[in-house]
Amino acid sequence: MHLVADRKGQITQEDSRQDRLLEILYGHRAGRGLLRLLVSPFLSRLGGLLLDSQSSRFLVPWFIRSHGIDTGEYRQKEYRSFNDFFTRRLAPGARRICEEPEAFVSPCDSRLSIYKIDDESAFSIKHTSYTVQSLLRSRKLAERFAGGYAWVFRLCVEDYHRYIFVDGGVATGTVRVPGVLHTVNPVANDKFPIYKENTREYSLLRSDHFGTILQMEVGAMMVGKILNRHVRGERVYRGQEKGNFAFGGSTVILMTSQGAVDPDKDILVNSMRGIETKVKLGERVGTSADA
Repeated sequence: MHLVADRKGQITQEDSRQDRLLEILYGHRAGRGLLRLLVSPFLSRLGGLLLDSQSSRFLVPWFIRSHGIDTGEYRQKEYRSFNDFFTRRLAPGARRICEEPEAFVSPCDSRLSIYKIDDESAFSIKHTSYTVQSLLRSRKLAERFAGGYAWVFRLCVEDYHRYIFVDGGVATGTVRVPGVLHTVNPVANDKFPIYKENTREYSLLRSDHFGTILQMEVGAMMVGKILNRHVRGERVYRGQEKGNFAFGGSTVILMTSQGAVDPDKDILVNSMRGIETKVKLGERVGTSADA
């Protein structure tokens, strides 16, 4: 069970059948034994092959009904497989990208939590401590974000699984850090340092309005694919699609340097109270500290 707020301040309690199953897997010794198989990249690749097959199409109507997905938000087409549906595209106009230069926007539909990175380049998610160095495996790069913020955008299975660049600028190449594939559901973070164990990719954006932004995509259980499409050194624009995940929940983490971005107060207060905030792709979540 965890708490989620919308931007109007209404707080709801989420406790799905999936949450209860994950509590069993992560909260009991026998369940954690089964996890060693479930989090393996091999099983995720096998699941990906099945969900890419034409025979998986029969899952689409059930998935839409069980998760209450509004299909009117998406481009209409005949889906070849379940993953073809899962990586569906939004219909024109379904999301508005906030274009005000000082607005710092969400890269995806998700539940957002914001954490202050201390002067030692460390931050804590619930009871689990992380260092930026452990996530990036680069001490020099980690030092650039000391005193800034870590923005953790957690995608659920029903969310739109494509993500964007949050500002214009020049992007570096992608660095891949191999690992396992825990769920990114909050229950897992109570037992494992999931973000430094899971397979992940990151790149830097020398942005037009917010200094250097690090963007990291984190894979999760049954997500064997993180598909980034930009080319090192190319000029990108705010709202440009950066990539997408295959099936499952997953996470995008942004890191901003000290004095670059001020988070919106409602999201920061919610995060301090352990409450995630629902946000949409392109929605403002902060402002330039110079604004």
